[in-house]
Amino acid sequence: MRIRSIYNGEVRDEQIGQEITVYGWVNSRRDHGGLIFVDLRDRTGLLQLVFDPSINKESFDVAENLRSEFVIGVTGVVRNRGEGLENPKLATGTVELAVHDITLFNRSKTPPIYIDDHAKIGDEVRMKYRYLDLRRPSKMNNLLLRSKATHSIRRFLDQEGFIDIETPYLAKSTPEGARDYLVPSRVHEGEFYALPQSPQLFKELLMASGFDRYYQVVRCFRDEDLRGDRQPEFSQVDLETSFLPAEEIQRITEELLKQVLLDTLGIEIETPFPRMPYDEAISRFGSDKPDTRFGLELIDVSDVVAKSDLQVFKKAEQVKAINLKGLASEYSRKDADNLANFVARYGAKGLAWLKVDGEDLKGPIAKFLVEEKEELNERLDAKDGDIIFFCADKKSVVADSLGALRNHFGKKHQLIDQSKFDFLWIVDWPMFEYSEEEKRYKAMHHPFTLPQADTIQYLQSDLSKVRAEAYDIVLNGYELGGGSLRIHEKELQTQVLKAIGLPLEKAQEQFGFLLDAMDYGFPPVGGLALGLDRFIMLLAGEENIREVIAFSKNNQAIDVLSNAPSEVSQVQLNELGLKIK
Repeated sequence: MRIRSIYNGEVRDEQIGQEITVYGWVNSRRDHGGLIFVDLRDRTGLLQLVFDPSINKESFDVAENLRSEFVIGVTGVVRNRGEGLENPKLATGTVELAVHDITLFNRSKTPPIYIDDHAKIGDEVRMKYRYLDLRRPSKMNNLLLRSKATHSIRRFLDQEGFIDIETPYLAKSTPEGARDYLVPSRVHEGEFYALPQSPQLFKELLMASGFDRYYQVVRCFRDEDLRGDRQPEFSQVDLETSFLPAEEIQRITEELLKQVLLDTLGIEIETPFPRMPYDEAISRFGSDKPDTRFGLELIDVSDVVAKSDLQVFKKAEQVKAINLKGLASEYSRKDADNLANFVARYGAKGLAWLKVDGEDLKGPIAKFLVEEKEELNERLDAKDGDIIFFCADKKSVVADSLGALRNHFGKKHQLIDQSKFDFLWIVDWPMFEYSEEEKRYKAMHHPFTLPQADTIQYLQSDLSKVRAEAYDIVLNGYELGGGSLRIHEKELQTQVLKAIGLPLEKAQEQFGFLLDAMDYGFPPVGGLALGLDRFIMLLAGEENIREVIAFSKNNQAIDVLSNAPSEVSQVQLNELGLKIK
């Protein structure tokens, strides 16, 4: 067997007249009487093979029995296809390989899925036969893009003086946050490791060790409900630094992302990225990860409608509206009313609407806003042909509901510039958020985030007023990553843990190894983690991170390919001291 001379998709006019050897899968076969044409596929693309009995009868005879997805290797001479026979859709469209020798490595059954990007295939079938799905050019290109991006990330961080260090996968359970995946210990019966949700504590300890700049492309695990941009196991680009202010960590991150887009897509982006305070993002867009590629901002009209006789508006904590400009004709009364079902999933009890018809307002609530019409039109920049949607409720419900509706309209009415990469920093985060379910405050990011100096005083009195030295980076409406400066003083760290309901004894039990390290010269620390899968998804123009992960789980956290999770033997359970209830 000869060594491959070149990949299929790399053959060009420069190779004409050369003898080469290539390998791959039969993409298609065409019998033209005295000649057989085969498109041979590998990870770089397609190359047309020509089998001519006058060149080699034995090879021609083998080619007569080739079918899709047979694996072959061929040797032949590159030649020009001839005038009028070129295929401009292929990079190799001006050349072909006249084969004089073929090796058949393996046959294939008829595949259960088409190895074609245009075929519509159900997700479960694609995932069950993922090794076939990945042969499709778009899916293969996604993983090649991922490899290219990861290489770019590593090269940039190496040049910036970051040190690649691995942290443990078998760690201590720290249940503050999402649910852990637990791993039972055989040698310590009844005790468990946890798979890390993040290397957060270990990377802080690396800073205490003096490594100064750390990074890792690391696997993380969270036992949480799934959606399009989440998986139970995922990869992140993890960074941690010592002695750097937040602005410098953000600058390094911006330059990293700028380099990756240049290396992978050839796109130049401008830095620095815009900064937006958390409160402003919620106010204008109803989201802490706003998609700023289009307008349609939320407008507060609470003061205007409070003058009306509409009780639901008068009694609400807040009333906001979005003006869908020029699209009133797209919505019948039934269509507009049905959007109440959309916002109901975000807690809204209803969705009011009005159409602007010349100088008049029309719709179910128009009669209540006659006196307020002029002021409303001015506030909302309302013109003939617009349709306005109102939400009246608690501030959080208004933000969630209209924020989601805004994104829905952006996609439905193609308001989004899909060619743009809009990066944005969200800063000045609340340190804590109140959990209605648990009736207590929880850390908005994690309890190791440094509070802003002028708000530390509120740790003792009003946690809602404490602000964090935190910064999230957003890309096109997705949270791409989050970071912060970290607490490096033991007294402040125990104070924050106590604020979220962990007294000193409990804090010592869960985080004692970190708290103890703070007794031995702990430096100022700050860092960030970027969601690698989500980043590649956006670079690839996909809508689900499954499309950029080689072997992913479905929306029930099942690996359809290998049928995991699965039951284990009683012997294994006995070794671990476990019993299934």
